[in-house]
Amino acid sequence: MNKKKKILIIEDEKDISRIVKDYLNKYGYEVFIAETGKEGMRFIETLVLDFIILDLMLPDADGIELCRKIREKNNTPILILSARTSDTDKVLGLGFGADDYMTKPFSLSELVARINAHLRRYEGADSTQKNEDVLHFGNVVVDKKAYRLTVDGNEITLSSKEFELLYFLSKNKNQVFSKSQLLDAIWGHAAYGDENTITVYIRRIREKFEVDPSNPTYIKTVWGVGYKLSLD
Repeated sequence: MNKKKKILIIEDEKDISRIVKDYLNKYGYEVFIAETGKEGMRFIETLVLDFIILDLMLPDADGIELCRKIREKNNTPILILSARTSDTDKVLGLGFGADDYMTKPFSLSELVARINAHLRRYEGADSTQKNEDVLHFGNVVVDKKAYRLTVDGNEITLSSKEFELLYFLSKNKNQVFSKSQLLDAIWGHAAYGDENTITVYIRRIREKFEVDPSNPTYIKTVWGVGYKLSLD
């Protein structure tokens, strides 16, 4: 029997958290609710979670800052669920490590579809491509099965979506992809309708493993087109 996936909802609006919990329970998920950031962090520190749904407006914490703190500890997929609809909030949330962003009011069926999609991508390498599970270039190793990036033998922490973007570019080295193509490849659809999402993620990946992020060795910008991982 498959073990139930554990999902944490960090949300202070009880009606919303209860509705979401009941709906996710129907799909076989084990759901925990935290009404404050502090309570949410206790769950994160004591449970092995598979997914986190995070509200931005909490009584004791700023959701974006909490997202950053969570990401420092682990790479569990995070979906921000918020009444804030501005592009600035979306970009900030993604920039601090969130994997997805939905605005209230929202569709429960779409929420489940996104959770399922993230978990499928997060969980595993394609068994038909075992020879591509571990990619090497220069002093960098990208291990898909372990979701691990190492540089000179030192592990670099990436969020799940940061890793997937780096892995996709690494697997298709020297090929140029537009922002739209990368959105579709990593998220499965243009989830935000905002190609700046890719810009944010590329910047974060560069900052984490390029020696000089402003003059990157590997992830190159092809002006007017998109990005590629260059091994020239």
